[in-house]
Amino acid sequence: MNFRKVFLYFVIVLSCLVILASLLSLLYNLPFWYSKLLDFPRLQYLILATVFLLLFVGLAKKWKWPSILLVSGLVAAIAIQSVVIFPYWFGEKAVPDAGKNYSEDNSVSILLANVLISNRESEKFLNVVRESDPDLVLAMEVNQWWMDELEILKKNYPYVIEQPNEEAYGMALYSKFPLLDEQVKYLKHKDVPSFHARVQLNSGKEFLFHGVHPVAPMPSDKYPDNVGEGEVALLKVGNFVAEEEIPSMVAGDFNDVSWSRTARLFGSSGNLKNVRLGRGIYSSFDANSRIMRWPLDHYFVTEEFQVVALRRLSKIGSDHFPVYAKFVLVE
Repeated sequence: MNFRKVFLYFVIVLSCLVILASLLSLLYNLPFWYSKLLDFPRLQYLILATVFLLLFVGLAKKWKWPSILLVSGLVAAIAIQSVVIFPYWFGEKAVPDAGKNYSEDNSVSILLANVLISNRESEKFLNVVRESDPDLVLAMEVNQWWMDELEILKKNYPYVIEQPNEEAYGMALYSKFPLLDEQVKYLKHKDVPSFHARVQLNSGKEFLFHGVHPVAPMPSDKYPDNVGEGEVALLKVGNFVAEEEIPSMVAGDFNDVSWSRTARLFGSSGNLKNVRLGRGIYSSFDANSRIMRWPLDHYFVTEEFQVVALRRLSKIGSDHFPVYAKFVLVE
């Protein structure tokens, strides 16, 4: 058996796996935790399906019905993933850009960072905070060690909500703006807090900020979340927003991609817009891999917000990149 034939079989096997994964990713209610993870690497599916299609067309000599079926499957996989991915690059911006003459008094910048509880490179994170100079900093996966390291932030961020723990779901919010009606809620688990507060801008305008870090869609007896959409904590936050009468933002490490069914249901329930749509994917995890990356850290906002800037920042020793966004609150 020559190398060409071996390589062709290799391409066929991997093509079948990509086709199968693409088709299964359309099924949202499979009772298996790993079925949810099929939704994550859609960009990778798209790239692999395109590469395998080109390779197969170049290698195949006999075009009988199995070859036609395989090519049709790869074309279908490309179409499935393109429908999901392309709106992030080429679609209309779900949240419009701010005009050049926006008022700084109505603006707010927010840095999201899952610092990784085992990470000990706190100075890298502090440097990112100093360089980006956000108005709010939401740090996730913080324990008491991280609280001690981040104590210095309180000099410039006098309004603080802290809820550290050793379960990798601790959070801390640092703000230059007053935080009113602060609440720490435990929507599903006693070790998984969410933050809720009214943020008062320099102009006097206010918006409701919801900082979240739901549990990951992995098998766990302790945190059996993301099993049954009605039980997902993120959807509960969407319901909170639907009942609010002032502008709202939900931000944090969702442990879910923004194109997932859960994220879309959450956005719909709260009339929230995905800031990434029309701007790019901005993959924030895994910072330690150049191949397996997808967007897990998100901003969802109501219609009163416009975007001034959206950036993925430099590595901080965590498996997440920090993400920075600046918004302006309009009438």
